[in-house]
Amino acid sequence: MKTISKRLLAAVLLAALAASACNRHSGETALKAPRRPANAAVAVKPEATQSGGAERATGMTEESESLADVASGLSPIASAVAANTPAVAAPIPAKWVEGTNYNVLVPTQPTSVDPSKVEVVEVFWYGCGHCNHLDPIIEGWRKTSKAPYVEFSRVHVMWNDTTRAHARLFYTIEALHKLEALHAAVFHEIHVNGNPLVGTDPAATEALQRKFLKANGVTDAEFDGAYRSFGVEGRLRNAEDLTRRYKAQSVPLLVVNGKYTTDVGLAGNSETALVELVNDLAASERRH
Repeated sequence: MKTISKRLLAAVLLAALAASACNRHSGETALKAPRRPANAAVAVKPEATQSGGAERATGMTEESESLADVASGLSPIASAVAANTPAVAAPIPAKWVEGTNYNVLVPTQPTSVDPSKVEVVEVFWYGCGHCNHLDPIIEGWRKTSKAPYVEFSRVHVMWNDTTRAHARLFYTIEALHKLEALHAAVFHEIHVNGNPLVGTDPAATEALQRKFLKANGVTDAEFDGAYRSFGVEGRLRNAEDLTRRYKAQSVPLLVVNGKYTTDVGLAGNSETALVELVNDLAASERRH
């Protein structure tokens, strides 16, 4: 009977995850709407932002002289100033429309990267089918085609008890320096193996997550040292703050340099277009 009960509980939890859209109400109550396909657009768009709330850089025309050309005819002092003046970033291509393909965060949020870099953050949830579907595309971009000046990171969304439970697992794996080995494995465990990795209470959740990590090479000592560590608790507080600052109402959500947000739906329900859009937004933020 205990085995049947555990299987029934897991089925109920997975049904709740699968039936819900990847929005801020997910994980606690299933939506009544029918389930979307894995590659469908996210149902809830990010909050509308104020028009014209961010500055847009304008690129130099082909006829414009480069700073190096101008500096060659200047005095040594003027040349030194010109040589150290940042070039204007590329404009956002006209095919991407603010409010249609991307939104502007107001106010712009601080980043955690060097000023010479552009930060791209994916806000995600392990229990989200859309995040599971997008993850291989994001991983392919991150490993093979991401621009050298882009610094990529992930933030696990923090909406409710379920997302917080999965966030603790994410930041525990990060603290153990095992994201490269286990990040995709968590998605597979939840969405393919049918193990929600969330129980009916914190103790049950911890037992499920401990068992999963032990099966993937993490010792009890390593688990105990990380799961409720000061570092993990701090990362959870930071994720809670960023969920609010990024106005994350649905996931997966891509945040470019703390200024722009977009998702698959805004990019025309195309993962390929989303990657192109993120690249163009990042290029517009680059200062040479």
